Amino acid sequence: METDVNPSNSKGIFAGVNPVMAIGSSALAVLFVLYTVIMPEHANSVYSAAKGYIASNFAWYYVGLMSVFLFIAVYLVFSRYGSIRLGKDDERPEFGFFSWFSMLFGAGIGIGILFWSIAEPMYHLQSNPFISPDNALTIEAAQVAMRVSIFHWGLHGWGLFALCGLSLAYFSYRKGLPLSIRSGLYPLLGNRIYGPIGHAADLLAVFGTVFGIATSLGLGAQQMNAGLNYLFGIEVSTTTQMVLIVVISIIATFSVITGVNKGIRILSELNMQLTVVMLAFFIILGPTAYVIGSFFTNLGDYMLNVTSLGLWVDPNPEHTWQGSWTIFYWGWWIAWAPFCGIFIARISRGRTIREFILGVLIAPTMLAAFWITIFGNTAMYIELFGQGGVVDAVNDDLTLALFKTIELMDAGTILTTLGASICTIMLVTYFVTSADSATLVICTLISMGNPHPPMRYRIFWGMSIGLVAAVLLLAGGLGALQTASIIAALPYSIVIIATIVGLYKALRAEPLPGKSEVIGVAK
Repeated sequence: METDVNPSNSKGIFAGVNPVMAIGSSALAVLFVLYTVIMPEHANSVYSAAKGYIASNFAWYYVGLMSVFLFIAVYLVFSRYGSIRLGKDDERPEFGFFSWFSMLFGAGIGIGILFWSIAEPMYHLQSNPFISPDNALTIEAAQVAMRVSIFHWGLHGWGLFALCGLSLAYFSYRKGLPLSIRSGLYPLLGNRIYGPIGHAADLLAVFGTVFGIATSLGLGAQQMNAGLNYLFGIEVSTTTQMVLIVVISIIATFSVITGVNKGIRILSELNMQLTVVMLAFFIILGPTAYVIGSFFTNLGDYMLNVTSLGLWVDPNPEHTWQGSWTIFYWGWWIAWAPFCGIFIARISRGRTIREFILGVLIAPTMLAAFWITIFGNTAMYIELFGQGGVVDAVNDDLTLALFKTIELMDAGTILTTLGASICTIMLVTYFVTSADSATLVICTLISMGNPHPPMRYRIFWGMSIGLVAAVLLLAGGLGALQTASIIAALPYSIVIIATIVGLYKALRAEPLPGKSEVIGVAK
């Protein structure tokens, strides 16, 4: 179909992109940053009030929504639609399983889970709604802490990512629509997706991506700074962290320039290889029998309780735990859904719906459970049966939790230094893959789904993401930014619901195998 909003119709600086998306996304980022930096106290009060209102009045909505998303994803696996291929009927996957999984895991939660894999279980060990205060810091509390931590990184979040990625991949590769959020609305809106409603949906996606990744870059820079301080005595300061953000942004920009098949794929595979090395380090040098046994226990415990956890809403409005943890996580997953959905779709052409959903659901959840167990239960063992000190480290500075645990493993100076060095390198590589993946997604959105967006915009947004993170870190706005990402998830959740309805409507009209059709292309 022809459309006058097609990026190919634009010239000059906007050649190859949609002017409305290019200008709108930049203006949105600038206005938000200026507001947060110029009026930090007012911004913080507004964001905190909005977050509190959502936690008090919409907890049921976030909890119910994530459970419904997971149910729909599982349903599609076993439905007659599972054999539909994301592309032509004779297409096959562009990437092998290892490369595919490495990229989707690294872009999705790699740097986040590295940051929280010890800190979160140690927080829950001290206090959560499922244990009494008298039962804190006990073996029973440790099991509950691991259950809750794995729940926050498990099937529910990946079910959401699977549905978002599936919708984008289906409409783009099977129906010929742009690889952008608006395409999922085609069965409901038709060609109106190229107008204001489509722009609004894509701008919300850009908002969530820019500020979600900027928050992660800020947290990652703080943890990298802690690692460099532990290894080389480099001062922990905002200046050091800003320098790290600039350096990483340059590397990430270079990576995204080379494209998915080169820079992003190679770095993602390196991430996974380093992850295997680090997990082996913890297993071999830590309490081996304890952590391996804990994995099977944790996995079984999680599977037995995942349904009840997924449907639990705290009946006491005065409690803040669910708003600070579960609702925060569900908002974070929703805010990141456009970023991860588009990137997962970008690397998944040629897979069947069943293969796609099973891969996105099971493989990352299993690795997340294994990762959290190996890191978290090692820290638990030190705290409950060893010399202790991890809880104090987390309470004092959570960026030090990982490095303090490695130190307390008492593996000797050389191995301790080696482990801390590998973790710091992992922070860098996961940092880079998150940033370059986000840059590619933003550029894809503003170019109306072009999988190979103009180079100048890749460079511009690659550096802009780093600049947003650095400015907000300097202004002390990362906390407000983190809260704002959760707030942004509320309106974007409506877009996700509409997209899933559109996907189901399109699947019901799906022709027999061998008869796929094109319903719209931005030429």
